[in-house]
Amino acid sequence: MNIAFLDLKKQYALMKDEIDDAVGRVVGSGVYIGGDEVAGFEKELESHAFTGRSGGSGPGTSAGYAVSVSSGTDALLASLMALGVKEGDEVITSPFTFIATAEVISFLGARPVFVDIERRSFNIDPGLIEEKITERTRCIIPVHLFGLMADMEKILKIAKRRELGIVEDAAQAIGSSFGGRKACTFGDAGCLSFFPSKNLGCFGDGGAVLTGNEELAGKIRVIKEHGSDKRYHHSVVGFNGRLDALQAAVLRVKLRSLDQWAERRREHARYYSERLKDLVSVPAQPDRYYHVFNQYSILSDRRDELCAHLKAKGVPTMIYYPVPLHLQKVFLPLGYREGNFPVAEEVSEKVLSLPVYPELPEAEREFVADSVVSFFKK
Repeated sequence: MNIAFLDLKKQYALMKDEIDDAVGRVVGSGVYIGGDEVAGFEKELESHAFTGRSGGSGPGTSAGYAVSVSSGTDALLASLMALGVKEGDEVITSPFTFIATAEVISFLGARPVFVDIERRSFNIDPGLIEEKITERTRCIIPVHLFGLMADMEKILKIAKRRELGIVEDAAQAIGSSFGGRKACTFGDAGCLSFFPSKNLGCFGDGGAVLTGNEELAGKIRVIKEHGSDKRYHHSVVGFNGRLDALQAAVLRVKLRSLDQWAERRREHARYYSERLKDLVSVPAQPDRYYHVFNQYSILSDRRDELCAHLKAKGVPTMIYYPVPLHLQKVFLPLGYREGNFPVAEEVSEKVLSLPVYPELPEAEREFVADSVVSFFKK
């Protein structure tokens, strides 16, 4: 059997007419940057994701403002810039995530300060955060990895007590929740990615910042428009971080199916976990959390052998992430060494992701599970 890890062509085929109409609408309008499509998407994203406008001014407020940007990376960058993170500051985050999370910190001349993760959740361990806080710490970036939120109650308490900002990296976690409260509603800002492989993906790069703070939303809008709130008048240093109208139009169509897709991913995950729970470490699904499974990631002491076995069977897999950030060449000048974050290092050697996209046929899902089982019964 020839199985795809992610098949976006299947998704497109199911909504081809709607997407083609949306793209044609943009092409026919002649408005390719900004305009009604971008404004419409932002309003629809606000309505889908949040409960009202709080107008709050700090962590813990309900999000109500969506600012579209050109990528998830730019969402993180603009958020840190709006919060005033600068050269010499420190920002606490996870070493087990995609490089963009720490990359934007370094880009601003600040220092990424890593904190080890919890083995079961793959997310930053709140119990280890406070010991890393110094007088230079300005912000915490918890990453909601693979679609499962970090423990935001504990992180929020620390941030409030120590007067730190919070930027939630929810690039993989749109629609997830903790205690009935959705991702991006705990921190000063929450960042989404619409990269094609994400649960809500466009036809290229795209992202958004979500916040309950009207003033912060305004700053981010200025930053992503070359630091301008009036054409050819620039008040701050910014960059070109706009989401284009074609991507917004596609996202408006797809947003309507997001909840349905999340449930389908969760159905796949339940099936896998029931079949595999006695063979490998399956993803955590703790009480009070709604996991949206951007990835279904297992842990196995025999990861590389299992990966080879599945490849021979025609089952694709992915490794997110084979090298934790503190051991990446680019971050070696920070002074971290092997052994500094043992859980992240262990997980990077054992983690393996299986196909979990919504359109995955049940027969293929069953074949994936059968193939894993057959490896351990050899």
